[in-house]
Amino acid sequence: MNPAIRRVALGIVVLFVALTGQLTYLQVVRAKSLADNPQNVRVVLRDLNRPRGPIVTADGVVVAESHLTSGDVTQQRVYPQGPLFAQIVGYQSIVYGSTGVEQSYDADLTGRDLRQQLRNLGGLLGSAADRTGTVVLTVDSKEQALAREALGEHHGSVVVLDVHTGGIVAMYSNPTYDPNVLASHDTKTVEAVQKLLLASPENPELPRAYREIYPPGSTYKTVTAAVALDTGTATPSSTYPVLRELPLPQTTSTLQNFGGEACGGTLVEGYVHSCNTTFGQVGLDLGNLLATDARQFGVGTDPPPLDLTPGAVGSKGPAPGTFRENKPGFAQAAIGQGQVAVTPLEMAMVAAAVANDGVMMVPHVGDRVLAGAGDSVVRRVQPRVWMRAMSPATALEMRSMMRQVVERGTGTAAQIPGIPVAGKTGTAQTTPGAAPHAWFIAFAPADHPRYAVAVLVEHGGSMGNEATGGAVAAPIAARMLQGVLAG
Repeated sequence: MNPAIRRVALGIVVLFVALTGQLTYLQVVRAKSLADNPQNVRVVLRDLNRPRGPIVTADGVVVAESHLTSGDVTQQRVYPQGPLFAQIVGYQSIVYGSTGVEQSYDADLTGRDLRQQLRNLGGLLGSAADRTGTVVLTVDSKEQALAREALGEHHGSVVVLDVHTGGIVAMYSNPTYDPNVLASHDTKTVEAVQKLLLASPENPELPRAYREIYPPGSTYKTVTAAVALDTGTATPSSTYPVLRELPLPQTTSTLQNFGGEACGGTLVEGYVHSCNTTFGQVGLDLGNLLATDARQFGVGTDPPPLDLTPGAVGSKGPAPGTFRENKPGFAQAAIGQGQVAVTPLEMAMVAAAVANDGVMMVPHVGDRVLAGAGDSVVRRVQPRVWMRAMSPATALEMRSMMRQVVERGTGTAAQIPGIPVAGKTGTAQTTPGAAPHAWFIAFAPADHPRYAVAVLVEHGGSMGNEATGGAVAAPIAARMLQGVLAG
């Protein structure tokens, strides 16, 4: 064979193999990622024209449904509750694809989940709507509305969890937005509204509850105390000196108590009265354990596998192995400042872990999927353990300490008549010159826990620089717990 022809033939073979390999890669390896890409117009149009089941709350309120329309796109997604559920349910957009429950439970809503397809084999002659699914949430509409009312005009978040299952009973952030506009079939309007939302300094599309991290302030002393007890670094009766400020090693700086007060005594007293000098010393005593064992609470690890798209972001803490060169940073981290930054969801999970014998459950907003619009259950979202944060013995000690915070410490504003509450306050310093964030985490009933809550009010809300977690966030937490327990 002529050498030139041989080279051409070899080149054709190489190109053919490369083309076959690329097609195989796209159709097999990357098939799902390409199908899920919101910029894939074919997939978006297919889904917009496909019958889609409703999304309903735990108490039966419809939060997303489809209406038939005329034109090329025959299904219009509508959100009857508007902004109230926007950061959970998300939206289905002809321009930007799907987010939230609309995306993470897409196969269930459209009936493309294999279990639904197998279940529907005998009903292929029925209507297309009969082959969709109804997604029932763990979220209660009354608690969600109460969270909105309790936050009022304050920027911040409220998260309420079932401590035993990880089911999210309420998760609301302010500000929020109306998903109905983004679900419009008028592409110019959708693009214009999205541009305004993205340009807003308030960032209303950001789900602060699970996709923004903040310094947690003294609520993080719950993690520090649990690690100290679990590792034997301290006991409830370990005693610390009465100080106004704690000298920080490797610097000429000090760690001061709130308001310049003097405090100390046992670990329990330091926790109940939120003594910074006590917990700064605990952080120094723990050393690298503060960083390594905080990972058992999800701090510094992968984020919890929340069933929303996009999912939760991870929380941060000091890097393991850096104590020797960063002792002041560890003292600050022990009181929830410096390198520590968490989501409100993460802190709700910390409170729930104390209430649940040290076990941290996977958080989820989905409860079950029904066939069509009926009551036949296709599948349930089963509770799953995410991490063991602490031993049952440590959880029992922490439960007692958190209860004392509400009974006689910094969290008395969270008291509920006739119901014992366990909690922890936090007043977190932010950027220089800015007002502190007000935090509160809690669970109730303290003797037989059912629900945990985390409340964050950014920059103290209307109280500004005068804000504390006990004054601003604790009453909101009490209101939420009282509401869900009454329900």
